[in-house]
Amino acid sequence: MSELESSIVATPPYRAGLVAVVGRPNVGKSTLINALVGFRVSIVSRRPQTTRHRILGISSLDDGQIVYVDTPGLHGREPRAMNRYMNRAARGSLADVSVAALVIEAGQFREDDERAYRVILESGVPHVLVINKVDRLKDKSVLLPFIAEITAARKFEAVFQISAQKRKGLDDLQRGLLRLLPESEALFDAEQVTDRSERFMVGELIREQLMRQLGDELPYATSVEIEEWKDEPKLTRISAVIWVERDGQKAIVIGAGGGQMRAIGQAARLAMERLLDRKVFLQLWCKVREGWSDDEAALKRFGYGD
Repeated sequence: MSELESSIVATPPYRAGLVAVVGRPNVGKSTLINALVGFRVSIVSRRPQTTRHRILGISSLDDGQIVYVDTPGLHGREPRAMNRYMNRAARGSLADVSVAALVIEAGQFREDDERAYRVILESGVPHVLVINKVDRLKDKSVLLPFIAEITAARKFEAVFQISAQKRKGLDDLQRGLLRLLPESEALFDAEQVTDRSERFMVGELIREQLMRQLGDELPYATSVEIEEWKDEPKLTRISAVIWVERDGQKAIVIGAGGGQMRAIGQAARLAMERLLDRKVFLQLWCKVREGWSDDEAALKRFGYGD
């Protein structure tokens, strides 16, 4: 080998592909994807089942591009059409991915975690285990026995210990996932961070405030529909309807003297202005459509299609 040849460092191949982030509700999937992408592509709240749609978060690196697929949490009970839709969306996310990441909480492996693992296993997709919230585990000495127990009867390509909220272990996770992706050109432009439109994300920002401010009273009974969007030279005018299922729920959303609705609108508007980088004039209405969460036609109207 010549001196010139020996001085040349081989450039690693560029890799790109989809990674499905799968797990039970409220295990931190959306928080993790937002941290990995460096942008809030998915809304978050302390309530389970905040994520209702399949959303892509795109991370463009020097030597590859990882497209994370955020999915609704898999759960066993399917009492309503909404629950069945979310389970279908979560299962369908495995159709075209190169890797699946099963996210669990440190020190816990529940029935819904096992269910999510079985769904991944049935798909035949290579998969890794991502143990989130390790910072919350008071006794760190139990972590290695916990990992040994989980992996004794289940096969994973790799195991990663992370804290999505504190952004610990994320670099190792990204490098590990990238190694499992195929050699490929980038799937999206480097500047793109999600496949979802601004209109969709604005609706989600309103729903995020509903979940955060009224989650205990209205955990799953609300949906948001953007009715009007008008860009003007100095601001964007947005009109949206908050749909609920009963008159009592409408009263909760509006609040005494309309105070709750104003608080929701103000917080959502500020988030929209950060997203759109311009002034926003937001109008909100609250309307009742009885039983919409168990009505297939209503779900399709509100954007919950297959």
